[in-house]
Amino acid sequence: MRKIFIALGIIIAVNSAPTYIPTIAHTPPEIPAYAKWGKLAIKETQSKYPNATIIDYLHEGSESRKDSTIEKFKLWLKDGDHEFGVFVRIEYTTETEKVVTIEFEETSR
Repeated sequence: MRKIFIALGIIIAVNSAPTYIPTIAHTPPEIPAYAKWGKLAIKETQSKYPNATIIDYLHEGSESRKDSTIEKFKLWLKDGDHEFGVFVRIEYTTETEKVVTIEFEETSR
């Protein structure tokens, strides 16, 4: 009988102890401000180099001017056996986000 009371005591003690179950709140990744311009850089680069595949992408930062902003990207392309980089500069009016110019410059590095 004594063993039964000990077993019941252990069961009650274990079941009455609070159980910690951590909750994990997944927050969606924050979309960077330059994402819109990165998509445009990729689209325009694909249009300018239709036979090449974009294999890498880097946002190099932005530069603010008086009334405009320049977003700077470097894309790495592969066309057959030839790999090369393309610097893409997108200048847009800061207030309206209207594109002013898009410049491309190829590089071997």
